[in-house]
Amino acid sequence: MSKKDKNKVSGGYIYSTDPGFNFNEPEPEELSIPPNQQDLRVMLDKKNRGGKAVTLVTGYLGKEDDLETLGKFLKTKCGSGGTVKDGEIIIQGDFRQKILQLLSAGGYKAKQSGG
Repeated sequence: MSKKDKNKVSGGYIYSTDPGFNFNEPEPEELSIPPNQQDLRVMLDKKNRGGKAVTLVTGYLGKEDDLETLGKFLKTKCGSGGTVKDGEIIIQGDFRQKILQLLSAGGYKAKQSGG
């Protein structure tokens, strides 16, 4: 086990003289934020993608599972591939207007960003 993994297990604590000390820390809970409180940005990106255009949806706050569900919904409605990575939804192709309409219909606050 590497040093990095040991610190994750013990929370950074190495030794405690308190006999009642418990190393298990509660995991922080991610709250699901309602769609009308989300502030999403929809933009077109071509950088580092071999000249291919992708539509990015950023700014989602909440559970990773909910983000993946939203990403799957958008990919299905656009009829395109994509992924959910690093808190962003990446849809292959230029679907900015369609995604904005879908998000607005779903109750999300979404704006077009970028050029």
